[in-house]
Amino acid sequence: MKKTLLREIGHHAPFTLAGAASGVIFMMVFRNISHETAETVFYVFHPLHVLLSALVTASLYRLRASGDRRLWVLVPIGFVGSIGIATLSDSVVPYLGELLLGLPHAHAHVGFIEMWWMVSLSAIAGIGIAVWRPSTEFPHLGHVLLSTWASLFHVIMAAGGALAWHSYAWILVFLFLAVWVPCCVSDIVFPLLFTKEKDGEGEAANAH
Repeated sequence: MKKTLLREIGHHAPFTLAGAASGVIFMMVFRNISHETAETVFYVFHPLHVLLSALVTASLYRLRASGDRRLWVLVPIGFVGSIGIATLSDSVVPYLGELLLGLPHAHAHVGFIEMWWMVSLSAIAGIGIAVWRPSTEFPHLGHVLLSTWASLFHVIMAAGGALAWHSYAWILVFLFLAVWVPCCVSDIVFPLLFTKEKDGEGEAANAH
């Protein structure tokens, strides 16, 4: 498990950094969009992030647990693994960064509380797809990218307009941290905790 986590974290670092950098560039270009627009976009990307996270988490469990289709097992794993980590990645870590930067509209927009029905349906949809056709490779890449953009628009909501140029360097750091470890933990480590296999090889190695 430890070797798997370290391998996956190392593998995803360059891709996550590239995604975070593209997010900062996007933020510079569209830094003057309204708070309401940024909030609307956040509540598009966040549920999509939850859907793909649930799909990958439930799929990896199924593939590593010999095709286990028991809903009473799959649903809690996919639900907690996706919503819990997505909340940390899209809301909690960006909010902490906003507080440290002193952004004027810092607020912990928690999708599972503010739009609980949409986020819950997204998680259930991802789990349902995993039952029908489990997949890890492409959804995981999409999960990382969507997590980056959801975190970005959480920050844009708090910024309320243009920022000092040095702030963008810190935002790059927080975007990277908000996505890098949580996505690997959600998609790889969390579902493997519920399988009997110890080495974390096989499908986990292909979940990127």
